[in-house]
Amino acid sequence: MNGVPKETEVTQAQIAEALAEPVQAICEAVMTALETTPPDLAADIVDRGVMLTGGGALLGDLDLALREQTGLAVSISDECLNCVALGTGKALEYEKQLRHAIDYDS
Repeated sequence: MNGVPKETEVTQAQIAEALAEPVQAICEAVMTALETTPPDLAADIVDRGVMLTGGGALLGDLDLALREQTGLAVSISDECLNCVALGTGKALEYEKQLRHAIDYDS
């Protein structure tokens, strides 16, 4: 309030409480996506589980929350911070084959 920096300790419990609602929203979005997944793809997901990627995958115990909510195996990518860049690079390598799946108008 007076412009002077102040140090404050934040506990793990406070962080968990602050993140509880967004984590629940993520779990609900995953459940909604799974409910609308075509049966053949759903069977693959049941067999192979869910892979978390991106920076959000590093959110502590998100994998456990999703596992509990979905009943599916949930794992975290070894290179979760690089997955978007690596996947985009792979998609560009196969741009012609993937053209039907890419919406350039979005």
